[in-house]
Amino acid sequence: MVIDLRSDTVTKPTPAMRDAMFQAEVGDDVFGEDPSVKKLEEKCARLLGMDVAVYCPSGTMTNQIGIKVLTQPYDEVICYQGAHIYKYEGGGLAGNSNVSVRLLKGDRGRISVEEIAPNINSSDSHYPNTSVVALENTVVREAGSYYTLSQIESVCTFAKSKGLRTHLDGARLFNALTETGDKPESIGKHFDTVSICLSKGLGAPVGSVLVCKKEHESKARRMRKVFGGGMRQAGYLAAAGIYALDHHIARLKEDHHRARTLGQAIAALPFVKSMMPVDTNIVIFELASPVTPDRFLGELSTHGVKALAFSATEIRMVTHLDFDDRMLERTIDTLKKLHF
Repeated sequence: MVIDLRSDTVTKPTPAMRDAMFQAEVGDDVFGEDPSVKKLEEKCARLLGMDVAVYCPSGTMTNQIGIKVLTQPYDEVICYQGAHIYKYEGGGLAGNSNVSVRLLKGDRGRISVEEIAPNINSSDSHYPNTSVVALENTVVREAGSYYTLSQIESVCTFAKSKGLRTHLDGARLFNALTETGDKPESIGKHFDTVSICLSKGLGAPVGSVLVCKKEHESKARRMRKVFGGGMRQAGYLAAAGIYALDHHIARLKEDHHRARTLGQAIAALPFVKSMMPVDTNIVIFELASPVTPDRFLGELSTHGVKALAFSATEIRMVTHLDFDDRMLERTIDTLKKLHF
């Protein structure tokens, strides 16, 4: 048995999810005729209290479309310096939207009004036009840190007062809401566009959804086509997303509990130098010299456990739907047996 902790994207559909997929009604979604895709989009829009939603193959695509519909070429986007839209989407902001980026340090990736305010450009033609503030919740680069509702309200209210639009990379939004206890609609009302992933903690095999205001729908669907995201009988995949939203949100608490238990065990290991706080389902720790990620991962793999190198010194582990208590115990036992 291999235990895969590289990401929460490695999950497989559950038997019940597979049944839902096999039973899905389908049609040609490019023609707007897939009933299961329509049902998923309506469900997501209603869940976040927003107007419409557009189903896409990936979270990178929904993020890129979200920024594209909110900006013009030569604009500037304000975001955290380690934000997924900037760091892990292949330079898409530059290539797809022709925008520059103003990077902020944030508090474990959570940017504030105090940071944003002095980084809004004046109308001087020497500077790009600041047009969007983009948040990420949870923050993948900061071990799943999350915003409180009051922090989101503060940032978005300020951004709107300055005439700026707002985008949320909510790839793991439901992980954040599991911790804060807030309703999805309390988040959605603050943003022009929101990206949510179904293929991470929620366990669907494919798919993300861009939820947005009605005024952005036409351009969002056009850009989905331009980016190659138009799918045909996509209802089989959409059905998995519907099932995930109905059945897999509440169980995210289990992932968080296992991540914290795993984190406590890792923090006590002699070859671990430091560790980020474990807020949700992501565990990131720094190895003590002379242990390197390659050496650590190589040794770990001989015991049937997979993790991910996250920097020149850091390791990431992510708990998920296919990681149970038995696997947790085996992983901890394996880590305790490692010697460097």
